[in-house]
Amino acid sequence: MSSKFKQAGLVMSGVVVGVLLSLHFSARADREGPTPLPVEEMRAFATVFEAIKQNYVDSVDDKKLVKNAVSGMVSGLDPHSTYLDQEEKKDLQVSISGEFGGLGIEVGMEDGFVKVVSPIEDTPAFRAGVKAGDLIVRLDNESVKGLSLNDAVKRMRGKPGTKINLTIARKGAEAPIEVTLTREVIKVQSVKSKLIEPGYGYVRLTQFQRNTTSDLVRHLDRIYKQGPVKGLVLDLRNDPGGLLNNAVGVSAAFLPKDALVVYTDGRLPDAKTKFFASLDYYRADNSGDDPLKGLPPEAKKVPIVVLVNGGSASASEIVAGALQDYKRATILGTQTFGKGSVQSVIDLPGGTAVKITTARYFTPNGRSIQAKGIEPDLLVEETAGANFPRLREADLQGHLSNPKDGAAVPAAPTKATEEKAPPPAKVDNAPPIEFGTKGDFQFEQAVNHLKGLPVQTKPVTPTAETSAPAVAPVAPPEKAK
Repeated sequence: MSSKFKQAGLVMSGVVVGVLLSLHFSARADREGPTPLPVEEMRAFATVFEAIKQNYVDSVDDKKLVKNAVSGMVSGLDPHSTYLDQEEKKDLQVSISGEFGGLGIEVGMEDGFVKVVSPIEDTPAFRAGVKAGDLIVRLDNESVKGLSLNDAVKRMRGKPGTKINLTIARKGAEAPIEVTLTREVIKVQSVKSKLIEPGYGYVRLTQFQRNTTSDLVRHLDRIYKQGPVKGLVLDLRNDPGGLLNNAVGVSAAFLPKDALVVYTDGRLPDAKTKFFASLDYYRADNSGDDPLKGLPPEAKKVPIVVLVNGGSASASEIVAGALQDYKRATILGTQTFGKGSVQSVIDLPGGTAVKITTARYFTPNGRSIQAKGIEPDLLVEETAGANFPRLREADLQGHLSNPKDGAAVPAAPTKATEEKAPPPAKVDNAPPIEFGTKGDFQFEQAVNHLKGLPVQTKPVTPTAETSAPAVAPVAPPEKAK
């Protein structure tokens, strides 16, 4: 090993330690005080960096190595934490706006492959029959193994009109499934509605975007102008979530003014926050405009059935949990996804950022959503016969635990446990259900419930999570932020 390279490795080590020191002390200055950095581990990092520079088959750019190291450090925390370079940070803002080019799927990562959390309605992936729980193993005949989630998403996005081939592994399928999709500009319509029949309205939320609360008001107003409403179906199925202030706003449309909607709890003081059904918490900006202005007053008292399933996540679970805790609505469907953690985007020098988990969500009665989800009041399967298995937060590798049960993240299955696994489930190759139409079994049962007719359900077994009194496992913060 040349002395020149030794010196370079030492300089690199000093730079890395220096950066971490500055981050370390600024991050902990107002908390329990600084603790020693793991010197041996930092030395190991510098040694590995040097070994790669010396021995890897191809020359590797220093910036790429450092970026990969940072990405691995963040993504190793949990499935929802990630490092964002300049382009990825811009993509995040574009996706939040509700219009972007791609296939139309919410995805996560498992065992190095891309796993579908939920297809977005009215998109190429949804129309092609891509399903929650599908494992995408190849993109255009190239394995996704070894790609970061951000890199895989970049490959799936592209110029509208171009095609991409996905190779999918589906539980119960004997062979991989090949689908060819044509990219489109994904324009997600956040709110859809219709009058089911005189007296009964239907509102579907596909995603919580910047204008979801005001769009909800507009759709409710349209329904109420067609006559008195005796019951409302609020459909949150396959809604992957979105912006927190709009989850609060949607809840506020149906709850009493200033009611507690959700609270967060984390290590830092600013992670301990209450969110109430009031303008300061659901307003999108400081313009002073109230997105609930024009809300039909009858919406505060109309009987509601909220439809949920395993694709209902994050903001959807906040709304369902709040309406359930106040007994404002009947929750019907299947257990939700269980994504009860808060991600904060922290800007870094150079236009990059990290999106990291900073807190957990709790319903007004103190139930943690994380890795548990919301249990429906009426358990109704997706079809009259059976409910096909769905991916949930608790299935994601490295998921954050639920603080109520104190359980550690389950270890990866061993060979012995894999051998005892149950036989493959029935393959779900049925075309996607058009929500809110005839043949949508859960929707039909929701309407039956509003009319006082029998509902085909399965009994829900009481658990500590569903039968607990209205006491928080972690006390809400004393002061609202």
